Amino acid sequence: MTRWRIAMAQINTLVGDLEGNARKIEAGIQRARELGADLVLFPELSVTGYPPEDLLLKPAFLEANLAMVARLARATQGITAIVGFADMDDDVYNAAAILHDGAWIHTYRKHYLPNYAVFDEDRYFRRGETIPIYRRDKIAFGVSICEDIWYPAGPPEIQALQGGARLLVNISASPYHAGKAATREQMLVTRATDNAAVVAFCNLVGGQDELVFDGGSVIIDERGQVIARGAQFAEDFIVADVDLGAVFRRRLHDPRRRKAATALLTDISLAAIAQDRLPPNRPTLTPHIVEPQPPLAEIYQALVLGTRDYVRKNGFEKVVIGLSGGIDSSLVACIAADALGPENVVGVAMPSRYTSDMSNTDAALLAKNLGIGFMTIPIEHVFQAYLDVLAEPFTGTPPNVAEENVQARIRGNYLMALSNKFGWLVLTTGNKSEMSAGYATLYGDMAGGFAVIKDVLKTLVYDLSHWRNTQGDTPVIPERCITRPPSAELRPDQKDTDSLPPYDVLDAILKAYVEEDQAPEDIAASYDPALVQRVTRMVDRNEYKRRQAPPGVRITTRAFGKDRRLPITQRFTK
Repeated sequence: MTRWRIAMAQINTLVGDLEGNARKIEAGIQRARELGADLVLFPELSVTGYPPEDLLLKPAFLEANLAMVARLARATQGITAIVGFADMDDDVYNAAAILHDGAWIHTYRKHYLPNYAVFDEDRYFRRGETIPIYRRDKIAFGVSICEDIWYPAGPPEIQALQGGARLLVNISASPYHAGKAATREQMLVTRATDNAAVVAFCNLVGGQDELVFDGGSVIIDERGQVIARGAQFAEDFIVADVDLGAVFRRRLHDPRRRKAATALLTDISLAAIAQDRLPPNRPTLTPHIVEPQPPLAEIYQALVLGTRDYVRKNGFEKVVIGLSGGIDSSLVACIAADALGPENVVGVAMPSRYTSDMSNTDAALLAKNLGIGFMTIPIEHVFQAYLDVLAEPFTGTPPNVAEENVQARIRGNYLMALSNKFGWLVLTTGNKSEMSAGYATLYGDMAGGFAVIKDVLKTLVYDLSHWRNTQGDTPVIPERCITRPPSAELRPDQKDTDSLPPYDVLDAILKAYVEEDQAPEDIAASYDPALVQRVTRMVDRNEYKRRQAPPGVRITTRAFGKDRRLPITQRFTK
């Protein structure tokens, strides 16, 4: 019998919640058993949550996670489960436990430890040194973890070519960035076709601090056809029947594999799991295939999931947002309402002498359209009190950014007071363009607990706002919020373009300099050299501000934070 039923539990774990994670895994094992699955997969480090970071330096944490794996093994009566955990003997390993019929049969240890972008696995783990093959029902299969499958000559190739594995299992915690799902699936199709093997890829889903894991687990047959795909940005349970006999038949027609296998000469080990026969006459399942989301929908859902999990996993129920009547706060309010429910979002308008009537009107209209809570707390009398107090020390100086930023800091104080009084988490509304250029006020509009659109350039803010207005019967963001020239409204007739280049130009330069690490002289081949120099200097001199900003959802490959780690104090300007 060569037809296997594979289940993949695409779960949302919580770092450090060993008990809660274990309960989810046990529920997944039980569900897979009820559906007649032979094998059930769980994501990378699903016992500990990913990434556990310096919790891995605590022996008590490691020992507790090992005890959970032993407990999970007892739940695997009549089924095989692959579960991610942190292994420990003389060192610590990112590992997969192979559990079968009530016993912990074997452990696979991850070989390729990523140490780039948001990854820091060399800090915590030692790489695995052996490449095991597992055999059940006379069929060989291989297990690998995340990065192992991204390399063409990684463990899956050795398992397929030299170990004869017909099924290549990969458990993963693959962080999201825009467009990654398509790139990752294309890579997995290549692994399946190159190795003439079925690939089963089980990915984590959920938000963890600034990271989002998008799910999108897939099973791909030996011809490169997707036969099952899980949802993006949601927990899912994927079950599919795979014909491993078709793998053997396909390999018989490719004698080149024999030469390639001989050339590898890699030591592998065999771990027999069981020789059970599969249940006969099992009805074939209907394929579970969820179509990928289009680009803007994908990014928006990443922001929603990242916000929801940050708020909920940190024990908050409600959030508060300063609503200016502008596009940034409007988009953040939409994301928050979609993530948490409108009943858990409060918008606060805080007008000053420079706030236009249209801003007040649009902020109130947005709140009404979304159904969120709304209040107006003017800052004018407090602002005047500040000016009166500062009049003497400011004597003889013209008004400038100091007076402007007083307004932003008053608003920050109001929001933090509401947060302290009612336990609401403050969501900041600054975008990546502003954070890059330093067009933000420390302890003002940067004050808060989570920066939802911190990694979203201003031009993308517009795109996402237009997209959100197409979802539903009527637009929720007032059209004027999108069409009017952006302004901080901290002085008469202020426009963002008084301090910054037009956003389409600014964002193109920022994308090249911040996200692609292009040199200013190379960027200047396409843009005014003086403008490029001005923008890149703004980026460089505002690193100190970004270090004091709250975390926010990562949607690019170069988000401020773990991706881009530049010294605050430095002189290099190229």
